[in-house]
Amino acid sequence: MKLLKDILYKVALLEVAGDTSVPICNICFDSRQIKQGDVFVATRGVATDGHQYIEKAISLGAIIIVGEEIPAKLHDQITYIKVADSSYALGIMAANYYDDPSTKLKVIGVTGTNGKTSVATLLFRMYQHMGYSVGLISTVENKINKDIIPSTHTTPDALQLNQLFTQMIDHGCEYCFMEVSSHAIHQERIAGIKFVAGIFTNLTHDHLDYHKTFKDYLNAKKRFFDDLSSNAFAITNCDDKNGFVMLQNTKAKKLTYALKSPANFKAKILENTFLGLSLNIDGQELHTSMIGEFNAYNLLAVYATALSLGTEKMEVLKALSILKSAEGRFDYIVSLQQKVIGIIDYAHTPDALLKVLETIKGIRTGNEQLISLVGCGGDRDTAKRPIMAGVACDFSDRVILTSDNPRSEEPSEIIEQMTLTLNPVQKKKVLSIVDRKEAIRTACALAQSGDIILIAGKGHEKYQEIKGVKYPFDDKSILTETFKELDK
Repeated sequence: MKLLKDILYKVALLEVAGDTSVPICNICFDSRQIKQGDVFVATRGVATDGHQYIEKAISLGAIIIVGEEIPAKLHDQITYIKVADSSYALGIMAANYYDDPSTKLKVIGVTGTNGKTSVATLLFRMYQHMGYSVGLISTVENKINKDIIPSTHTTPDALQLNQLFTQMIDHGCEYCFMEVSSHAIHQERIAGIKFVAGIFTNLTHDHLDYHKTFKDYLNAKKRFFDDLSSNAFAITNCDDKNGFVMLQNTKAKKLTYALKSPANFKAKILENTFLGLSLNIDGQELHTSMIGEFNAYNLLAVYATALSLGTEKMEVLKALSILKSAEGRFDYIVSLQQKVIGIIDYAHTPDALLKVLETIKGIRTGNEQLISLVGCGGDRDTAKRPIMAGVACDFSDRVILTSDNPRSEEPSEIIEQMTLTLNPVQKKKVLSIVDRKEAIRTACALAQSGDIILIAGKGHEKYQEIKGVKYPFDDKSILTETFKELDK
């Protein structure tokens, strides 16, 4: 058991009613998980307010209540603590409860609209290849060395994060590479974490269903860098127009990487084909099986980070040359007989889709047909729907609009919204097929020898969420199965 006063270290207390020297068992912010002797932290979420469940938490055994208000009804033997921001307090308390585990690791955070998963995963794989014991926290999966821990959010909650860090330390990890989402920053999930480095990839249209304005979205990302300590370093993509904005108020050492602008770490694309990229990085030539300008940026971010962490340059370049893309990121297969190229990519924002399509345009001969399959998620930013369809039409010979994760919405209505601003020429390219499996099979049936099929939006995901239920669904498996049938 730990004493309450020890886990309240560095928490700004506004008001206390009761004893702060009592021993406690665990910290919870979900009242359903409360057991006798626990602390209940009442946080305000997007859908629910934890303050509504204070009485329930007490009935289940909570002896400490932390929140942004002290209830009118008080119980004897219960300690009540008022704080300005209970989500922030939860992060600090979680770090204190687990003995500040992020200070016993080198935690590197990656943020931006696109590329977070790729950069974090590539760093993890590279350091693992070089013989280090490492951890990964990402959209696709959380890993401790070779052990996989299922991932439910891009960035876990504060308690889960500190639990993961503690497990990593127990397994001897020296580094942890983690994605840092704008939601996590805004919701204080990373409060109390000591980062040795922050990496910025890019910033484009996304998550405006949550942040409401692009400025709010930008400021959420920027705050991550604002909060870095003077002992950390911040690396930004200065080819992105918001790259330098991220560094404006940071106390961390400022570093830059770029393909087109002057920067601390520079690269140039020498060749970009379906066989891979050839790059010149800081005067050294590098070949990799990874494809596209966006991957050149990802690899350069990894290179810049590794050198800034003190890893030897030639060791880094050697490791970079054998790295593979993260699952569902320009992940491609070729049908054996027809030689149709199928590409699976997580691109679910207009900019990410544009980058993938520009990459394909840059390496195709022009004689083959490009068939793009695109959808948009339900209960998310609706403004991007017609933009996604327009981008797909501008770069593709045929476009199939289909269901992504419709969630609570009707897929046919999402598809209809995607077509709202299409002009007559664009509309002639479009087929609308609600059933995603049927859409993939139709794309394969339309393809001739040498054609390219892009299946965008879900990437690594192994499910489709419909009306609150997650059904098994894997784009790559369905594409592979369909290729085999057509090759018979």
